[in-house]
Amino acid sequence: MAKSANLYARIEPEIKEQAESILSVLGIPASNAINMFYKQIILHRGLPFEVKIPDRKPLDMSMLSKEELHAELEKGYADMEAGRTKDAKTVFADIHKDYGL
Repeated sequence: MAKSANLYARIEPEIKEQAESILSVLGIPASNAINMFYKQIILHRGLPFEVKIPDRKPLDMSMLSKEELHAELEKGYADMEAGRTKDAKTVFADIHKDYGL
């Protein structure tokens, strides 16, 4: 099918620059990436990713006080002691399975 429709969108210049830099490394023109995105919207009958407000913010370890850092490390140690962890091999196998890699 011939590509003859135009799309005009306003986006933040920094976002455009960062995304196009990554696409350039991948060898994908921005117009092709947008076309792929639209095709995924059609295939998924909606956005091809989950859009929601996260339950909690990711923890920025660099912003923690010494006491807070020790408390987080203690939580991790307690999880390890209680067997609430997975080895790296299992985690990577799960990622490969979940994302079809």
